[in-house]
Amino acid sequence: MTVVRQEPSLIADERTMLEGWLDYHRATLTMKCEGLSAEQLRLRAVPPSTLSLLGLVRHMAEVERSWFRRRLTGEDAPPIYCSESDPDGDFDGVDTADPAEAFATWHAECDAARALTAAASSLDARAAREVDGRPMSLRWILAHMIEEYARHNGHADLLRQCIDGAVGD
Repeated sequence: MTVVRQEPSLIADERTMLEGWLDYHRATLTMKCEGLSAEQLRLRAVPPSTLSLLGLVRHMAEVERSWFRRRLTGEDAPPIYCSESDPDGDFDGVDTADPAEAFATWHAECDAARALTAAASSLDARAAREVDGRPMSLRWILAHMIEEYARHNGHADLLRQCIDGAVGD
C-alpha cells in the first residue's frame, strides 16, 4: 500500500495547521518503513545503538499514548512495550517483535489521539496531568508531538538509507 502524505494548507486556522502537520509527520514515518521486510525493520544500523525503524514505530505508539491518553485526558493507560525493568523496551524488544502488531498498535494510538484532540474544546484545553507541576495545553502537546516526530523522522531517514539507500523527505 502506498502512503499518501499531504502537506497542510498554507492558509488554515491554527488547529487545522497543527493537526495537519502532525498527520504529515505520522505519514512520513510510515513512508520510511514502507516496503521493508520484518528483518529490515528490525535492523539496527548504528551499533551499539538499539535504534531501528520498528523500534521507532513502537516508540511513537508509546509517545502517542503517553501524551494524549495519559497526559491530556488523565486516562490510566499503562505503557505498551516499556516497563520499570525495561524502560527502553520499545527499542530493545524488536528482535522477535511482530511488525504487523507494532503498526496496528501505533495506528490505534494515533486514532485515539485524533479522537481525543477532536473532542477537546479548544487548543487552550488544559491537560489533566501536569509535567513537573506545570500545566500544559493541547496546543503545547500538538507542537511537542510535531517536534518529536520531526526528530525521529530524521533518524528514520538515516536508518532507511542504511538499509537500502532510499532517501527523501
